[in-house]
Amino acid sequence: MTRKPHDIPKALVWEAWLHVNANQGAAGIDAETIERFEMKLGDNLYKLWNRMSSGSYFPPAVKAVPIPKKSGGVRILGIPTVADRIAQTAVKMWLEPQLDPLFRDDSYGYRPGKSALAAIAVTRRRCWDYDWVVEFDIRGLLDTASYCPHGHEVGLNS
Repeated sequence: MTRKPHDIPKALVWEAWLHVNANQGAAGIDAETIERFEMKLGDNLYKLWNRMSSGSYFPPAVKAVPIPKKSGGVRILGIPTVADRIAQTAVKMWLEPQLDPLFRDDSYGYRPGKSALAAIAVTRRRCWDYDWVVEFDIRGLLDTASYCPHGHEVGLNS
């Protein structure tokens, strides 16, 4: 039996499928629905696992769907294929338990058990603990913020 370059348990891909199936969702660019994917579930999951574990998996294009904004105009929502949602979920399930402990407790974005409401609650509580305020405009921050690999904060546009 040939060993795969990436040790991805088949059970992880199965568990990811269960999450994606529970969430349902629309078909991606390949027009394959959850129901159609499920018709050949064993074959589809095996093919996905095989490609991921061999390193030959490449995500397909994402279906762009315009969603109207309340303020007018539209924003584009990207809808991955069912198989790609399973692959993304499997990677998240594998990486998250390893990486989450490395984050600071005050990091709230896209983390399990953390939310915007929890961040607001901490901010409110800390307003009573300190007698100083830092204010800045965050519009476009992520477009210009820099990252330092040593964990130090780096100024904008540096």
